[in-house]
Amino acid sequence: MILQPDVAVPDGATYLPATLDHVRWGRLPCAADAPVLKVDSGSDVVVDTISHEGILEDQGRDPRAFFASHGVEGDAVLDDAIALAASDHPRAWGVDGPHVVTGPIEVAGAEAGDLLAIHVLETTPRVPYGVVSNRHAKGALPGEYPLEGDVFSVFCEVGERDGRAVGRLPVGPGSDRSVSFDLHPFLGTMGVAVAGSERPHSVPPGPFGGNIDVNLLTAGSTLYLPVQVPGALAYVGDPHFAQGDGEVALTAMEASLRVRIGLEVIPREDAVAAFGELVGPMAETAEFLVPTGLDPDLDVAMQHCVRAAIALLQARFDMDPRHAYAYLSAATDFRISQVVDVVKGVHATIRKSDFA
Repeated sequence: MILQPDVAVPDGATYLPATLDHVRWGRLPCAADAPVLKVDSGSDVVVDTISHEGILEDQGRDPRAFFASHGVEGDAVLDDAIALAASDHPRAWGVDGPHVVTGPIEVAGAEAGDLLAIHVLETTPRVPYGVVSNRHAKGALPGEYPLEGDVFSVFCEVGERDGRAVGRLPVGPGSDRSVSFDLHPFLGTMGVAVAGSERPHSVPPGPFGGNIDVNLLTAGSTLYLPVQVPGALAYVGDPHFAQGDGEVALTAMEASLRVRIGLEVIPREDAVAAFGELVGPMAETAEFLVPTGLDPDLDVAMQHCVRAAIALLQARFDMDPRHAYAYLSAATDFRISQVVDVVKGVHATIRKSDFA
């Protein structure tokens, strides 16, 4: 099914479509932005998100034509993506970022110093295809790729293998052979508004979250973010169907999702007891606690992540920091979240079962 706006929305759901008045394109919300929705802590919201792939200027800013060139019928292209690409939505090509975010959502009672928990409850593909792009000498090999031109976009179909949804990426231009990989839909961008009146660029992540691109944030996971402004003003976007750690080419399999998220305020006292003095994003899955580290220098991002992991183990399990450092070295994987968003990311995967 193609999940066009307002199609197949569950009865009684609080629904936030990605209409022109509900999205930001290339910039993230700040304290000066008015919320497009207000909810109580503990509420669930169904949110439509739009992928930037297929709507950008270097792809013609015409998703109908772009996807038609890959054999997609017109009624399988999302109406809200078409409307955004055709609009005069304020955005400067080459200055602002590419990402589309839906929001912001005000959560009643959230104050600076609290944590906002964004629980990812469901992630549903809106279309059966996606795009992976390398562009403008960006990515892990900026002096080498794209091999020619400013952008190289690979169209990927969604298929099935052994009863599981997979992405199918062709092995070369015009080839009828493809490589298949499992899909793990997640939101690359989840965040809260920053203080002040200046909207952050959509590419570099920060203490507010944003474009952190942690691929563990699939359904069943939670992202914890330090609230910066009253009401938190949460937003989500940059939907992916799949991404490898590192996201080396610049984007991964980018494609639009409908998500159901839960929004919960964790008061400062409870937050400190559970996580310590959290200064940046932290995730949790059924299996792992996932502290993060962010910095333009990957070595420094790694150091920030290790410090965050030690502080978490001190707060959550009353570990001596020297013993926590030793445990992390013996038992925890530190993964590169992404190296393509100016501010690089590292995340640790601390097994919760080790502390049962």
